[in-house]
Amino acid sequence: MEEPVPAPARRALAVAAAAAVLLAAAAGCSPGGGHTAKGSAGRSSAPAAGDAAPAAIVTGPGPKSSYEVQPQPAPGSCHYRYTADKQPLPDPNCTPGAISPAVSQDNLKDTICKTGGYTSGIRPPANLTGKEKTENAKSYGYTGPMGDAEYDHLISLQLGGDPNDARNLWIQPPSPGHVPGKGPNNPKDSVETHLHTAICKGQVTLAAAQQAIATDWTTAEVKLGISRAGGAPTPEADADGD
Repeated sequence: MEEPVPAPARRALAVAAAAAVLLAAAAGCSPGGGHTAKGSAGRSSAPAAGDAAPAAIVTGPGPKSSYEVQPQPAPGSCHYRYTADKQPLPDPNCTPGAISPAVSQDNLKDTICKTGGYTSGIRPPANLTGKEKTENAKSYGYTGPMGDAEYDHLISLQLGGDPNDARNLWIQPPSPGHVPGKGPNNPKDSVETHLHTAICKGQVTLAAAQQAIATDWTTAEVKLGISRAGGAPTPEADADGD
């Protein structure tokens, strides 16, 4: 027959057992306990990927008194995307867009909305961008006539895009309906001019226009809720060519 456990010993055992239960419960719900927190329906409480805000657009070096040829992505590393109606879009990993630090919402009247235009004074020379265009064609695997493709600023200069940041430039192939040998047919240029007009009229903010065109130039106007009034070009119809 076992000897009875003294009362002090029984109390000590009870305290130890209670402490063990509390420690086990804490381990089960702590970040280091190996368990994932669940919502009321048993799903992870982490937000879905689709709920994430758009990535911030990077800021480039801005306008310079002289430019240098910029290194381009490795040959074959960039891949075009196409909309349902076959309009070309750049590879977001190679060409996410880059904005100029010289343009802000507070200085629009002195920069992109300036009377007499702005972009011609900051545009890199054609002999430099021509070299970049040739190398960027290798990046995107573009093999068509160079004269039919446009070396395009994704966020155009008239929308405050950086002039010569490689992340803001891509060789844009012809759009549907193009006639070979006739040069670029780029409907993106008219979208850029329309967004520029909306910015200068105070209809949209600079940041909203930059984000919309960097995301998808074909849907930028719809996303911003702006409509064309007569389709007339603005004095700053300085199309973002080569």
